[in-house]
Amino acid sequence: MTASPPAAPARRPSRPVVLLVPVPGTSPIHRLWAGTKLLVVFVISVLLTFYPSWLTIVLVAVLVLVTGRLAHIPRGALPSVPRLMWLILALGGVTAALAGGHPVLSIGGVDIGLGGVLNFVRISALSVVLLGVGAMVSWTTNVAEIGPALATLSRPFKWVRIPVDEWAVATALALRAFPMLIDEFQVLYAARRLRPKQIPQSRRARRQQQVREMIDLLAAAITVTLRRADEMGDAITARGGTGQLAAAPARPKLADWLTLAIVFTAGGTAIAVETIFHLTQ
Repeated sequence: MTASPPAAPARRPSRPVVLLVPVPGTSPIHRLWAGTKLLVVFVISVLLTFYPSWLTIVLVAVLVLVTGRLAHIPRGALPSVPRLMWLILALGGVTAALAGGHPVLSIGGVDIGLGGVLNFVRISALSVVLLGVGAMVSWTTNVAEIGPALATLSRPFKWVRIPVDEWAVATALALRAFPMLIDEFQVLYAARRLRPKQIPQSRRARRQQQVREMIDLLAAAITVTLRRADEMGDAITARGGTGQLAAAPARPKLADWLTLAIVFTAGGTAIAVETIFHLTQ
């Protein structure tokens, strides 16, 4: 009796990117005002734009990790990185290595400049940190809180006659419709793949089939979008109009001021250290 070959290990399914859907549960980060989180994202973005050093990147990364720990973000919330992304990163690293630059590493009498690779790694780390900051807001904030927070933060712009409330309403509607439309498009794409297909015999017939499928998908997507927009309009009218989307019942509390103080202190410390370091050189 021959032994059956060992079964191949089951491939772990990839975790998709989940946007604008808060992680279930409650935490001190969940209870923060949405405007506080938007201010933190703005401050960190400005800080990393003008001071994209390793110290600033590491400091912001530590803040993101501590925030994720306090918010009880599970590891399953992190999306899987596709293999194509690793290939693109490897190709970018090899291309950046050709630039050379300081520091220079000598191996067997051959000088290898590591400046390009270090710059590429720093830019990649900067991108990952910014994505982490945005993801933290998405995982801990209800979409319905973004519109009122934007209306409150942008209130000073009313003095120059900028339509703040209208912009806040448009942003709130877009954020609410975005996850819903993604689900609808995924259902449409899955239904399209389940339909039986005729195998074309020539390359021209394959191109024509692809064009027809793309047109059908676009038409179905536009139809679904219009239907969802009509349903959302009826729901908004039944609840009192678009003015409710820009209403601001929440205000910053003690925890929000403490959070802003920590972020500003960390940013000021990073700027001071960077300034002193450059002056001493």
